[in-house]
Amino acid sequence: MHVLSTDDLEFWQEHGYVIIPEAAPPENLQSVIDAIWEFQEMNPQDPESWYRTPDRVNGMVELNGSGMVEMYNHPALWANRQLPRIHGAFADLWGTDHLWVTIDRCNLNVPNRAEFDFGGFIHWDIDTSVTPLPFDMQGVLSLTDTTPEQGGFQCVPGMPARLPEWIATQPADRNPHRPDMAGLEVKTVATRAGDLLIWNSQLPHGVSPNRSSQPRLAQYISMSPAQEGNEVARQWRIDSWLHRIAPEGNPFPGDPRDWERTHGTTAALTPLGRKLLGLDRWQEGIVAGAEGDMATNQQRGRTRATPGFAS
Repeated sequence: MHVLSTDDLEFWQEHGYVIIPEAAPPENLQSVIDAIWEFQEMNPQDPESWYRTPDRVNGMVELNGSGMVEMYNHPALWANRQLPRIHGAFADLWGTDHLWVTIDRCNLNVPNRAEFDFGGFIHWDIDTSVTPLPFDMQGVLSLTDTTPEQGGFQCVPGMPARLPEWIATQPADRNPHRPDMAGLEVKTVATRAGDLLIWNSQLPHGVSPNRSSQPRLAQYISMSPAQEGNEVARQWRIDSWLHRIAPEGNPFPGDPRDWERTHGTTAALTPLGRKLLGLDRWQEGIVAGAEGDMATNQQRGRTRATPGFAS
């Protein structure tokens, strides 16, 4: 299923991101919205219920206060992960249908107020000190219309095309995950409900401060080439889906209530969803091998228990 036009692909190459409209139907979006509010034990009609101290501190410090929701395996999330239009968009960019989908979380970025003032951030999830530069894709599905003031996605457009040259101008001891913003122009991207925004992981990006009166709600979804020879990763993914187990590691503090595992329901999968999880293989006869790129890499401060990253 081809989704991206020639203009879309040119925009991707120039800017480092692309937006796919109407990637998910309204009923799917509403199901995730309802699941987020229920999981967070918040009332969407009562703003006073939106503000509370997170149960755990995020090891990726810039994410603290950004509204990450530690829900990973709700059936409503899986319903979007296995949509053919979303798979088709990633397949167009990767040049293959044989992909695995991330088991990722959501975002509920509430409006700033006097006692809650999230300033936003720009970062990379990849380690930009590595040669050659790592390449991956990340994505976020907007569950509601999101204005530039509403705390959505922000980035430095065009940076992947010039990143090696920019790095050469920086000091040797620079932070490989947080760019020096001097001279860089940040754009906050407005989206409509159902828009899927996919970006090159070499693009400096992040969550912007919410200076509106409405919360921003989004679901993180990405896909990467399936590593069907990596039996350790494949089994972890199946166990995560089947038993509703969250990723572990620095950026994933988890839910201390263990609500999904103890109260959740294992999501039903379509034939496409079974392949995107790894339950069924895209190709027969694959021999299991080493962990490879799917290994957890704590040394770089990022856990890659699934392909792709959140934020």
